[in-house]
Amino acid sequence: MKLVNIGFGNIVSVNKIVAIVSPESAPIKRMIVDAKEKRSVVDVTFGRKTRAVMIMDSGHVILSSIQPETVAGRVEIGKTQIEE
Repeated sequence: MKLVNIGFGNIVSVNKIVAIVSPESAPIKRMIVDAKEKRSVVDVTFGRKTRAVMIMDSGHVILSSIQPETVAGRVEIGKTQIEE
């Protein structure tokens, strides 16, 4: 199982991530509101601004305070280290 740090010591499985997106667009904001109503949001921002939204294959939405590019870079670094 490949894991990636998404900030503040929180880790998710790389295999379960469907998308890593910015929270700025209206459709993503609606997705977050809908997920909150369904109680399927995991907020790991620790009170900071949400900068990345991870959509999981289970339908859960994870909110992180690090940039989407940073998360994606960590995912790529992990893949490179494992493949070597």
